[in-house]
Amino acid sequence: MDVSFLGGPSPQRGVGVVAPFDFALDRELWRWVPDEVSLHMTRTPFVPVEVSLDLARMVSEHQTLSEAVGTLNAIAPEVIAYACTSGSFVGGVMGERAMCEAMSRAGAVPAITTSGGLLEALVELDVRRVALVTPYTVSVTQSLEAYVAQAGVTISGCAFMGLTRHIWKVPYREVVDMARQAVRDDADALFISCTNLPTYDVIPQLEAELRIPVISANQVTMWAALRRLGTRAVGPYQALINPEARAGLGSPGVDPGPVVPEEEQQQEGWT
Repeated sequence: MDVSFLGGPSPQRGVGVVAPFDFALDRELWRWVPDEVSLHMTRTPFVPVEVSLDLARMVSEHQTLSEAVGTLNAIAPEVIAYACTSGSFVGGVMGERAMCEAMSRAGAVPAITTSGGLLEALVELDVRRVALVTPYTVSVTQSLEAYVAQAGVTISGCAFMGLTRHIWKVPYREVVDMARQAVRDDADALFISCTNLPTYDVIPQLEAELRIPVISANQVTMWAALRRLGTRAVGPYQALINPEARAGLGSPGVDPGPVVPEEEQQQEGWT
């Protein structure tokens, strides 16, 4: 069959993604990406350390980030996203900004991080009080709380899992249970931390149940990166991405049915 009339593939816009060595949810990131955008993934070098503040610091060193961005330069992405929550909040607000500057220098393009995307999303949604869910230990969770507090946002409630490895194996059911524990009546939104914690399918279900915006690490990473391209993330029934979903919160809705779709997902990770 003659396919010459097709003229070749459509032009693609690129987002370079730097992830920690143990990132396991590549496919989840892709679910937020429109067809005209491609993700170009690279990972930081392996270090034999479990999830902790020490690991967060190691995978976010400026030299490590610069070298990772350097591996993407030949592809010429239009923006660089650092997909790691703990690695981008461990140095506080000023540390996150310095990471973006280091990546931008290495790639000569705009750079964002997961934790920076989180703060942008909280502003976008006018959140003053946020509930947190993390898979981390208490020390890593406290570091996230301090980061959010530096940005002037109050922590209204928090639930954490205490995990140091294999976070990508946490099923949706446990994510939902932790969300219910964390959210109190005065929360403006819920943030589910860690780019290695699967969240895509539970976001609309939790928003329907809790009646507040629910944002997650991978969601805010892709949302912020795609905003730099002047395009929108794909996320049906997610308040951050869909204005109609945002407008529908705060009032009784239709029962969304079971929170856990089809089967307990085996997606997993740590970031």
